[in-house]
Amino acid sequence: MTPHAAPAPVALRVSDNHRFLVHADGRPFFWLADTAWELFHRLDREEAAHYLEDRARKGFTVIQAVALAEPDGLNTPNAYGHTPLADNDPARPNETYWAHVDHIIGKANALGLVVALLPTWGDKWNKKQGAGPEIFTPANAEAYGEWLGARYRDAALVWVLGGDRPVETDTHREIIRRMAAGLHRGDAGTHLRTFHTQGACGSSRYFHDEPWLDFNLRQNGHSVHYAGRYELTRADYDLTPAKPVIDGEPVYEDIGIDFNAEKFGRATSLDVRRALYWNLFSGACGHTYGHNSVWQMWAPGRAPILDPLQSWRDALDCPGASQMIHARRLLESRPFLTRIPDQSLIPSQPAPAVTPEGDRMFFAATRDVEGTYALIYAPATIEFFVNTDVLPGARLRGWWFNPRDGSSVQIEEWENGHRRTFTPPAAGESADWVLAIDDTARGYPPPGSA
Repeated sequence: MTPHAAPAPVALRVSDNHRFLVHADGRPFFWLADTAWELFHRLDREEAAHYLEDRARKGFTVIQAVALAEPDGLNTPNAYGHTPLADNDPARPNETYWAHVDHIIGKANALGLVVALLPTWGDKWNKKQGAGPEIFTPANAEAYGEWLGARYRDAALVWVLGGDRPVETDTHREIIRRMAAGLHRGDAGTHLRTFHTQGACGSSRYFHDEPWLDFNLRQNGHSVHYAGRYELTRADYDLTPAKPVIDGEPVYEDIGIDFNAEKFGRATSLDVRRALYWNLFSGACGHTYGHNSVWQMWAPGRAPILDPLQSWRDALDCPGASQMIHARRLLESRPFLTRIPDQSLIPSQPAPAVTPEGDRMFFAATRDVEGTYALIYAPATIEFFVNTDVLPGARLRGWWFNPRDGSSVQIEEWENGHRRTFTPPAAGESADWVLAIDDTARGYPPPGSA
């Protein structure tokens, strides 16, 4: 696969402490992904280049896309009139379709983007609530995986098996295992592998103890509540053996909350920011963003799914997409591979957290394992207490970091004590903040200045 003169492929591995993804030489890799499920299926090369250049410019590092797409991806052709398989047979790939996939992956890699490639959407092995047809058996899944692995052995990518479906039978489980084995044999083990599940679930439910699963991928899904959804990231973090965890499908910007816009409204940039910081501060080593128009590459004249409000081109500039980079820069401005979640920094949740809607106001905290810094996400302008007992520094410095624009303002310095009250600087329902606390002896730069 050589459609572009790309730089050396990004080789990723799991960190030595089993909590993060890193480059082959051990440098941290921040998974900041955008959801582009229909990238190969619906966009032509000019459109794909426009999309990828925008996402690279906005600081994304990963693009999630599907080779055999969900909305009739086997029989509805791509932008050039080609379908992926002859007679829907995984053993008979259509070279003209895959040449288009080659081109887009090559373009992404040339821009420094890793492709999180789903070999197939899940309805091709579990038709539940999908178009299907089911075309995979354990035998042909392994052969298809080997062919795919060999084709993209030299590309910068991560394999994402599954595709939004539960593993309900022994046959389903064997299909996934054998496809994973085929991919590994085909690419000589050069790429990480994970699994994308149905909503409010994660790969750990089905495959956590299996050695082929390099890291856990969750779908916390299209809810705006911490309880029962984003709290599950911490649950995966706490599993043994330890594996990195990422929310690969949180709530999408502009989507109907819980798929019911009439009843619950649509997710805003505030909602996607809350999911971002809840996940990261609960132990996730990266995060995925999504927009309801972009994942499906919707444009006028195309059948809409889940009622998109604007074209994918217009949606590229929605505020949530531009705000993801601020979280990346925040975490990259402090020691990266030693970060742990620690809710003990917040002795108790502020009062709104006990109301029926209160878990949308969940405060999340993280810190360096040595306590050289701490970060607390405040989802609204509410006074809260911080317990600094776990921070050993004699003198501390505070900052307010703005998740909406990436700016930071130093508060003050103080002698370390056991408890301190903080009130975010600006009122307003959409005014979320991050409180950064540093050991002054470390001389860390302003948060987000990496």
